[in-house]
Amino acid sequence: MKKENYVIGVDYGTDSVRSIIANAANGQEVASAVFYYPRWKDGLYCNPVTNQFRQHPLDYLEGLEQTIVRCLQQAGPSVTANIRAISVDTTGSTPVAVDKTGTPLALLPQFEKNPNAMFVLWKDHTSVPEAAEINTHAEKYEINYLQYVGGIYSSEWFWAKLLHILREDAAVREACYSWVEHCDWIPFVLTGGTDVSAMKRGVCSAGHKALWAAEFGGLPPEPFFTELDPLLAGYTKRLFTNTYTADKAAGTLSAAWATKLGLSTDVVIGVGAFDAHMGAVGGQIEPYHLSKVMGTSTCDMLVAPLQEVEGKLVKGICGQVPGSVIPGMMGLEAGQSAFGDAYAWFKKVLTWPLQQVLAQSTLLNPETAKAIIDETADKLIPELSKQAALIEIDENSELAVDWFNGRRTPDANQELKGAISGMNLGSDAPRMFRAIVEATCFGAKAIVDRFNHEGVPVKGLIGLGGVAKKSPFIMQMMANVMNMPIRIHKSEQTCALGAAMFAATAAGIYDKVEDAMNAMGQGFDATYYPDKTKVALYQQRYKKYLALGGFIEHSTKLKEKEVALSN
Repeated sequence: MKKENYVIGVDYGTDSVRSIIANAANGQEVASAVFYYPRWKDGLYCNPVTNQFRQHPLDYLEGLEQTIVRCLQQAGPSVTANIRAISVDTTGSTPVAVDKTGTPLALLPQFEKNPNAMFVLWKDHTSVPEAAEINTHAEKYEINYLQYVGGIYSSEWFWAKLLHILREDAAVREACYSWVEHCDWIPFVLTGGTDVSAMKRGVCSAGHKALWAAEFGGLPPEPFFTELDPLLAGYTKRLFTNTYTADKAAGTLSAAWATKLGLSTDVVIGVGAFDAHMGAVGGQIEPYHLSKVMGTSTCDMLVAPLQEVEGKLVKGICGQVPGSVIPGMMGLEAGQSAFGDAYAWFKKVLTWPLQQVLAQSTLLNPETAKAIIDETADKLIPELSKQAALIEIDENSELAVDWFNGRRTPDANQELKGAISGMNLGSDAPRMFRAIVEATCFGAKAIVDRFNHEGVPVKGLIGLGGVAKKSPFIMQMMANVMNMPIRIHKSEQTCALGAAMFAATAAGIYDKVEDAMNAMGQGFDATYYPDKTKVALYQQRYKKYLALGGFIEHSTKLKEKEVALSN
């Protein structure tokens, strides 16, 4: 009897890590487990008012071990004996300060409660000034070192975050030897790495967030960074020159982790990548089809044959890197800083009275009050969606702009703010929610328009992630606004499944990831088509969205000039 091969895909999201075991022959999920980060859930080390979002490495390590062990317990001994590989995806850019051994400083006793020694989560925007300095600084050079990241460097990315931490914290600055992405650190941990200089860095994170490019011979030269700030001296030498695509092996499972997990040291560990990039593969991306991973934020991935986009540089996106999604193809990334987060914010606003007032009620015991609050919160978004779908709008109905967490693309600017306009005394919660949903769809359309304008046509849409699976209302709105069908992938865990596909390729079960994708892909279970009776109205409202956004952006620039003059 032919021996079956199984692989593990590990997907680190914003709130939790999830692992799956998949049959490498057909992608069938045989086990899954989720671990919610306990320190993150308690709000530790974060300050939303200042846009500081940090995560402790122990949340990641505990989640890694617990989810894999639980999966193996579900699957049983026969599957465990035939695990061939593990691959990992993470959010990004989510880097951390490490010592020479590659150990995050927060794992050392003297830094265990210092947020600056922890992973700087993708949505941390404390480095807005540093990103602005990088953008101004890059204009001084004959070579445009930002050309492959859309021409604008973001505060969500690698170098801006490093510079901010070095400036912010002298103790961390003295102890920091190198700066490491989450997606590169986990494979390093699993393979038992003890020397950060030997860490295999993925081309995905390096190219999209750290300014690495083959055309530069690696990272930009040392003077580019030291002339920006002498604090960056020496970092290019302590980082990396070579990068690897995610179909390659980072090594094999270390003896220590093999014991923890109950696996063989022959298990291959793949090179890591970002969640949306592996998710696009798990969602069976096709050339020129925009793969939209829709969760707290969105990451929009597009792949194209290298020769067909040669010489084209799409402005204002999150980069274009050969091999970052599918080896041998150009990977282009865009996205929105807040998608599900915008809905979660509105939900939080609506539940505030319950949390603050009902919890103090003398008519209810604390357990009953909490149960009512939790039940109401769980039902809010579904009920808002139901009521919002019934609203008949016109050109002048409530209108929103989706920059509640700044703007990622097109044209990164994390200083921008969200807005809701056109309010009157008839503007109730469903109307406000509908406007926010529409705004997130308009933000998605702005990304498609930018690709089309820059000569990289978007020929189709693929929806992935929690929002795509759970909200027919939002997906129908997306189809109407885009005036394009959007296919929804069947898998509940496209990022973890994509990681499993890369694991199968790294282990040599498949020669290339496209083969793994074709064999292990789960297909699509829904398609939303545009309602042609509403397309014209949304086109008119989109123009108003652009105008309102332009007003906000202009006002922001005036404010920035006033601050600069006052200084």
